[in-house]
Amino acid sequence: MTAELVRGQNHPLPHTRLEIRVSAGEPVIAGATLGDENGTVAGAEWVAHPGSPALPGLEVSRQAAADHRLAVDLGALPEACHRVTVLLALPAGTGGPARFGTVAAPFAAVTALDGTEVASYTITGLDTESAVVALELYRRQGAWKMRAVGQGYAGGLTAMLADQGIDRAAELADTIQEAVRAGLTRSVAAPPPRTAEGDRARRGASLTASGGPAPAADTAPAAPVSTGPISYAHPRRDATAPPPPGAAGRPGGPPAPPGQPAAPVAGDATGWSMDERLYNQVWGMFEDLARTTAAYRSAVDFAESRMDQELDRVLSDPRSRIGSAGDAAREAARAKSDELTARARAALDRDLAQLTAEAEVVEPALPVAYADWDNPVWHGYRVPTEAPMAVRLGDLHLPESPDLRIPMLVRLPLERGLWVDSGRSGSEAAVLTDDAELRRLAVDTAVLHAARLLAVHPRGAYTVHVIDPAGSAAGSLAPLAGSGVLAAPPAVGAGGVASVLGRLTQRVELVRMAVSGGATDALPPDLDTADQLLIVNDFPHGFDDRAVTQLRYLADEGPAVGVHLLLVADREDARDYGPVLDPLWRSLLRLTPVPDDHLADPWVGHAWTYEPPRLPAGSGILRQVLSQVAAGGPR
Repeated sequence: MTAELVRGQNHPLPHTRLEIRVSAGEPVIAGATLGDENGTVAGAEWVAHPGSPALPGLEVSRQAAADHRLAVDLGALPEACHRVTVLLALPAGTGGPARFGTVAAPFAAVTALDGTEVASYTITGLDTESAVVALELYRRQGAWKMRAVGQGYAGGLTAMLADQGIDRAAELADTIQEAVRAGLTRSVAAPPPRTAEGDRARRGASLTASGGPAPAADTAPAAPVSTGPISYAHPRRDATAPPPPGAAGRPGGPPAPPGQPAAPVAGDATGWSMDERLYNQVWGMFEDLARTTAAYRSAVDFAESRMDQELDRVLSDPRSRIGSAGDAAREAARAKSDELTARARAALDRDLAQLTAEAEVVEPALPVAYADWDNPVWHGYRVPTEAPMAVRLGDLHLPESPDLRIPMLVRLPLERGLWVDSGRSGSEAAVLTDDAELRRLAVDTAVLHAARLLAVHPRGAYTVHVIDPAGSAAGSLAPLAGSGVLAAPPAVGAGGVASVLGRLTQRVELVRMAVSGGATDALPPDLDTADQLLIVNDFPHGFDDRAVTQLRYLADEGPAVGVHLLLVADREDARDYGPVLDPLWRSLLRLTPVPDDHLADPWVGHAWTYEPPRLPAGSGILRQVLSQVAAGGPR
């Protein structure tokens, strides 16, 4: 039975290989220190944190996240280590909460590798603190125990590290926070939290591999059932694999027999509108896939750990080390590992079958803002009268399920700019693509992002500016320039760069001053009130120091007043600027023109492969949509 600890209580640890699972509701930094028998931490090299996540016997997350899994192998810790202290802190300078009193109480659980909870602790009573010592694992008389600590620090990460006895604690805290801010470039922002009434409606148990309890049933009334191929009904959900197409319970097939799971349907989430329900459903699928994959990986780790332990026992006994008995023991250990792995894979496959079936009915039902470019919904495109709540920037998938693509939806209005990386990353697709093709694909990708932003907003909602200093992207920019959606032809040369940046910088300054002074009615009457989208190609070519400073200013301050940046750049081209441009790269969401596994989810931090948007071969849908945008669409 799981022990639920209170502050100061301890509990024995029956295993040496453990997971420490942390849930906080908001992204937090998770780290750990190794201390001697007096609890003293020898130095920064004994601290595991996002910038240095691995130590002997200990590994922590590489980024801030709402959920963490810290791996601990007590048998592999340094001999001098007698204490492992688990630390949590709120990220600084990211726009998130500044104190734990404003977020849900953090929860920490120590589990075996098979997911069995040993003990848990809910950290209550926090208020102004922005850092907290959650738990400590300590060795006494050769046995390991855990203690619920819950010691908070209003002085934040620096105060907590200093209390651990670490010299130059402020410097280490800055290093950790810098690593977290750098991770923002690769993190997909979680949607705003939903209330219990707004959670996804699950029919029955949660996904089979997760091992968690079933959530409460959603009692929201069902939407009217469609008689077409896309069902918009809102029945309860089930974790078992769905029937095949055309079978009982699937759209187009006979009703499901009593006791059999109903088919997945589009809009199977709560919300005020169908768009909101689909948005919540897609994010629910994203979270489900992240968590069920994490459960599978944890189960595989457990199987491998168990096999290693059994093999160690065989090898430690001279009588069974050699001969037929040893061979039989080794074969039995491997067979047991294979059996556990196969069971975990079967559970994962059942979950993937459900999610795949759900994706098959959700994708055709998506509105223009969420739809892929090959979705038939684009052929009936009309300029909308109101902005959507989100926009699709591509797809995401994991290596365990490469064919199951989850739409990457980002909330609107954009809170940060976009950076399409035209450089050579370490992905297989980038390695197989030459530099010139990468740059062309990067501009093509940026054009598709810009076209979608224009297409999903009402007439006149966006004014688009383009900077192409060398005129090298004329071919890729032709759909925008030729359709008439640009405010002016692409700016070229240093003069063009300075002119566009100067106007937009002045606009941001005017609007910021007017808003902060409560004098928006004093803005010039000829000020363009539409949001501004600035597309910059081939940065930093054509930029002097002043232009670079202005671009950084637009990236930082522009989104709050409706000026958005879409940058196409190779970071290597800007290496001469050194760390001066680090804040610029961190402020932007990095996307790639070819598949690349650089994005992370906000729950368990998986590395997701990002698939950029692509037009179907020979399709004229982009020009058709842009021509309607330029004309304002039918009234």
